[in-house]
Amino acid sequence: MLKYIAQRLALAVCIVLVATSALYAVMVSLPGDPTTVLLGPRSTPEMRADFRAQMGLDEPLPMQIVNLWGRLLSGDLGTDYARNRSVASAISAALPHTVALVFGAISWSATLGILLGAFSADQRGGWLDRITGVLSVGLLAAPSFVVALYSLLIFGVTLRWFPTIGAGETGSLGSRIWHLVLPSFAIGISWVGYVARIVRASMLETLGESYIRTARAFGLPRRVVIYNYALRVAILPAVQVLGVGIGGMLSSAVFAEIVFSRPGLGSLIYESVSGRNYPVVMGAMFVAIAFFVACTLIADLVNIALDPRQRNRG
Repeated sequence: MLKYIAQRLALAVCIVLVATSALYAVMVSLPGDPTTVLLGPRSTPEMRADFRAQMGLDEPLPMQIVNLWGRLLSGDLGTDYARNRSVASAISAALPHTVALVFGAISWSATLGILLGAFSADQRGGWLDRITGVLSVGLLAAPSFVVALYSLLIFGVTLRWFPTIGAGETGSLGSRIWHLVLPSFAIGISWVGYVARIVRASMLETLGESYIRTARAFGLPRRVVIYNYALRVAILPAVQVLGVGIGGMLSSAVFAEIVFSRPGLGSLIYESVSGRNYPVVMGAMFVAIAFFVACTLIADLVNIALDPRQRNRG
């Protein structure tokens, strides 16, 4: 297990290194001069040249990437030149909102998806199974930005059941949760169908295992066999998929935070990209990549902890 964990940690570090370096190379290759955007159109060539040197953009690309990693490894995420603050402070203010949004969405969507998948497998071929199948395909086909816009218009503007903008009052947990309902619904609704399909397929496969037949032969009640024995194994693929799904929800969070005017990492990245604020973009993307890789690593370790067969292979 220790060897496996060490290998996964080494792989995670390599993924973060390669992904961040590739992203930086693509970003600096985009058209547009960040110094002109940050300093304004009336800045002189000398001012722009000095500012480029201050940002480290006057050096060759390989050296820029080396300097970037030197700063990141030392804990320096850079300076937000547009607002004269550290990138770390900007990210620390935005990250909790995005983490709450992502985990709120994944919590309710995973719970509902697992229950629908289990009920569908239990009633295979019945009306509930057919309804679940139709809903799963329909939910999978719903883009998060379309769901965000329509949920805002229907439940926020027309019915006025939920607030439409902001993240709630500071210090009020109830207000924070109430403002989280619509955005988490928008980015989590498609994962309900995805998780339901995965759990259903895994459940049907698990119900054919020999230990399930043995449990039935001993006369255990049907619900005990399905929900106490089969479901514990059937949810393992869903756990791994949800770890990867963090990345999809992070990208969907960008649309949700823009539509609902929420502060967060997605809004910060969008504003920084629009303003060519490279230090903030790289700092925020580095944190997002590290967060995504950490979630996939945790999902793998949880999968091994829950499944003795994988633990033995590990």
